[in-house]
This record gives sequence, C-alpha cells and structure tokens, in this order.
Amino acid sequence: MTATLHLPSSRQTQHVVLEGVTWQTYQALLKDLGNHRSSRLAYDQGILEIIMPSNLHEFINRLLALMVTALTDELSLKIRNCGSTTLDREDLNRGVEPDSCFYIQHVAEVLGKSRPGRPESRLHLSDDPPPDLAIEVDITSSSHRRFGIYLQLGIPEVWHYTEQSGITIFQLQAGEYVKCEFSPTFPMISGETLGQFLQLAETEDDNAVIRALRQWVRSQTQQK
Repeated sequence: MTATLHLPSSRQTQHVVLEGVTWQTYQALLKDLGNHRSSRLAYDQGILEIIMPSNLHEFINRLLALMVTALTDELSLKIRNCGSTTLDREDLNRGVEPDSCFYIQHVAEVLGKSRPGRPESRLHLSDDPPPDLAIEVDITSSSHRRFGIYLQLGIPEVWHYTEQSGITIFQLQAGEYVKCEFSPTFPMISGETLGQFLQLAETEDDNAVIRALRQWVRSQTQQK
C-alpha cells in the first residue's frame, strides 16, 4: 500500500541544473550563500544542481527527521542530527546537501564536529565516516543525480519519499542501492509503516504523530 501525503503547498519545488561548473566555483558559491538558506546544492563532476524546496517538501522532510529522532530515543540509540549539512569530497569531485542526514552507528566518531560557535570544526568526509542515514524528498524533481552522489560518498541508508511511491528504504549493498522492506538501522520500521505515520499528518499535528509513533514502538518492543 502506498501512503501519500496530500497537503496544500504555496509553491512548487524549483530545480535548476548548471553544467561546466568548476569545483572552485561550487565552493565559492557555498561560501557566498552561507548557511542560512533554504536552497540545497548538489555537485557532480562539473554539474551543479540547485533545489529550492516547496513548503510541502520541507514539511515531509522535517516530520521524517522528527521520526528518526523519536525512534533513536525510544530504542536508546545515540544520534547526531546534521540536517542538510554540506557533504563533499574534492577527491571525488562531488558534494551534496541532503534534506536531512544523521549519524547513528558512527556517532562517537563525529562528536565535536560542527559544534555551535566552532566554524573551524566541521566534517571532512575524506577522513570522517559518511552519515549513516539520509532523507531525500522528491516532489517535482528527480533524485537520480543525488543518489549517485550518495553512492559515491558511501551513505549506507537512504529514505526516499515520492508522491507516487510514498517512502522507499534503500540500503547500499555491493556498490548499489537496493530496496529494502525494513530499515537496516531500525529493523521494525518499514517504508509502509513510515508512510502510515506520515499520513496521520493530514489530520493530526506533528506532536500527535510523534506520540503515536512512540506508542507503536513501545508496543512492538513489549511483544518481544
């Protein structure tokens, strides 16, 4: 069953692709744009993609991120939410800003990175592990190029939302992303389950959705 969220959006996600962009230009643009912006950039060997998310895009992303945080809390797992931080590697000539990304299995290896008030302390994926989980939301544009960058960066798990298919969970296996019924990080959680809780947002506020998810997780763990 596909669970698709139907909420009004004031505008469509906007998508721009530029070719022939150097790594230096990409880095300069990141610096000029700064951190306080809604646009997300992806760079793939000279191709620069700029996405300006719609309200619906951001709502789905943020609610899924809240779900990840609630799941780690209920299951007593550590987490570092890195949001849409820039993930790039000059040696690969690639970079991306996911809708959301999280360290869960590798939290201990990145504690102290990107701390408030410490701009010199940031993630360096040439040395630091990639995030363990990324969220990618598609409303009007394809994530095909961004998935290719996630693959090159080695992000093990991606939750992918589209209006046509709802939420699909992908795991990196043998150099490619494979669809999984259940999350490798949260084995009780399927894409269908996530979609059902996301669909609650049509009639319930965010806190009510997260409370319902927490109650469901507790009921599942009590059965074991």
